[in-house]
This record gives sequence, C-alpha cells and structure tokens, in this order.
Amino acid sequence: MASDDAPWPARTASRARKVLPRRAGSRDQPSDDATPVDQSDGVEPQRELDEVIGDCGVYENGHRRPGRVPLGEAGEVARSTSGFVWIGLQQPTTEDIAAVADEFRLPHLAVEDAVKAHQRPKLETYDDVLFVVLKPVRYVDHDEVVDVTELAIFLGRGFVVTVRHGESDVLRRVRAELDRGNSKLLEHGPTGVLYRTADLVVDGYEEAIDCITEDVDDIETQVFGSTGGDDHSERIYKLKREIAEFRRAVQPLATPLHRLAEGAVPGIDESAAPYFRDVHDHVLRAADAIEGHDRLLSDVLQADLSRVAARQAQVAVRQNEIAVRQNEDMRRISAWAAIALVPTAIAGIYGMNFDNMPELHWQYGYFLVLGVIAAVCLVLYRLFRRNGWL
Repeated sequence: MASDDAPWPARTASRARKVLPRRAGSRDQPSDDATPVDQSDGVEPQRELDEVIGDCGVYENGHRRPGRVPLGEAGEVARSTSGFVWIGLQQPTTEDIAAVADEFRLPHLAVEDAVKAHQRPKLETYDDVLFVVLKPVRYVDHDEVVDVTELAIFLGRGFVVTVRHGESDVLRRVRAELDRGNSKLLEHGPTGVLYRTADLVVDGYEEAIDCITEDVDDIETQVFGSTGGDDHSERIYKLKREIAEFRRAVQPLATPLHRLAEGAVPGIDESAAPYFRDVHDHVLRAADAIEGHDRLLSDVLQADLSRVAARQAQVAVRQNEIAVRQNEDMRRISAWAAIALVPTAIAGIYGMNFDNMPELHWQYGYFLVLGVIAAVCLVLYRLFRRNGWL
C-alpha cells in the first residue's frame, strides 16, 4: 500500500499470501463498510439502512471532513462540495439501495445489477453516471480455492457509491489511504478512487497467481517425480475448475480498463489515462498467466491419466500372467488326478470282497492287474505330456 507521501500511481508491491477460510458471500468477518449482522439463529434479521451503509464521508481539500454525513444530506453535499462524497454499502437489498439511488439519481438498470450481483466485470455509462463492476479474488491456499467477491461502483459528479458483495479489504484499504490524506489520490476525486480500487484488485490477481503457480509446480512434481501409483487427477481437475472461475473474473476486465486507458470515458479525468494503462497492462499479464496455468494443468492431467492407464495396463498384464499360470497348474493337477484315478478305480473294484470275481483265484491275476494299471497310467502320462498338460 502506498504511503501518504508516495506518488499516487505507485503500485502495491506486497506479495503476502492471505489464507481466508470462506468463499465469496461469507459474512463471518468484520467489515469496515458495514456493521456485522448477528445470524446466530440461522435467519438473517432485517437490517436498518444505517447498518447497510457502512460509511458516508466527504473528502475535500486534501482530507476527509470530520464526522459522517447523513444520507438525506449527502446528495446536496455532493452537489455543493469541491471534493466528493463516498457512500459504501454492503450487500444491500433493493429496498436498502432505493434511498441512495434516489439521492444520487442512479440509473435503474445499473442499480438492479448492483443488487443482484453475479455480474461480469464491466464499465457502463449512463449520462453523467459511470457504473463499474470489479471482481476481487483471494486464493485460499490450504483449500486451493479461488474466493471471488464483487464490487459495484457508481461514479458521478461529486460522489462515489460502492456496493460490496462478499468479504474483501480492497475498499477499506482505499478508504484508509484517503483518510490518511493521500493528496495525490484525493485531488483526482472519484477517478482516483476508481483507479486505486482497480489497482488493488489487479494486485490481488497477481498475488493469487503467485500462489497458484506454487501449487501447479507442486502438482508437476507429484505427477512426474513420484514412482508410486497415486492418481492426482481429482486435485488437478479441482484446480482447473478454480482457475476457470478466476478467468471469468479477470479476462472481461481487460476491455473496461482499455477504455479507461484510452481516456475516452466521460467523467473520467483524462490525466489518469497513463495510470489506467499501467493497470491494463498488469491485467493482461494476469490473463496470460491464467491461460498458461490452465494449459499446463491440461497437459499435466493428460500425462497423469496416461501414467494411470499405463499402470493399469501393467496390472492387467500381470493378472493375465497369473491367470495363465493358474490354468497351467490346474491342467497339471487335472492330468495327475486322471492318472491316479485308474489305480484307484481298479483297486476299488477288487476291494469289494465278492467270491465270484473274474481272476480272483487265478495265480497270475494280481500281476495282471498291476500290469494293466501300469500300462494305462503310462498311456495317459504320454498322452498328457504330448498335449502339454504335463
């Protein structure tokens, strides 16, 4: 974050990783733009307008005017001050924002988009009001989740109205710089607020990309460096899904920033064009990095699936070899069982102790039976041997 005496266009250099436990829309963390709401009973209570409007301040002559301006006076103050009024709202309903919209004559269609949220990053002009949607992101490293929030910003002559959905510290950081008297930021009025907000949002993209890069490198190491049979496809797919959501927050922002960089947007200070051009350059680099990570993960996923398929094929080959060996063993056992059946059958017949049996009292009967047994067993052995069973 720029210091009080740093020039306005100085970009944030911080790359500190932030670990946040909830996805967009979570409301369990305090915010400087709205009073926290007690939801202990599981039902969201009706909020007063003062709870929805987190702050309503006037910035003029290089500093913030002490105190908070009542909403009923904000429109008149915005039209009479040499500076601007900034009203911040947190997840307002249509009824909540109606009074603010009437006070500053906000366009109905833009107000509807700001309340419903889930918009693409965009920039729209309505006569003398500019409507901008930005989507800050935070990467939850331990869950490998891209947490996307949404900011809707109305800019007009002498006022800024911001609507925040989800937990994000971007507006709080911008307001803190203004409260400390950042003259370079204040002298550009609403344009300065828009620039600094977009600047911090894009800085957040770069921080998230740095974290994703580490996870992608870790996945590559696991896939190509391990010798085990682990399947990493689920983790790769989940990260690709988060990157797809990240892409939807980043890529559409390039067009609005290009328009701002060209200095052709009504109500925007033309002297700020070079600074928006710098932000535009950074968002293009972020979009390229996201595409690169997505393609790399696709290649890694294919490689992992190929390795898994190869391991499965090896297992199938080994199973076939085992089955062949089992068949061979069964044939050997069956062959020896057939050979052993001959003496067993003959011995069983002549062991029945009947008086009138052929050759029972013959002198050479015993030797004849042994000869028959031996001959039959020998024939069977040669037959099985020739057929490969033994």
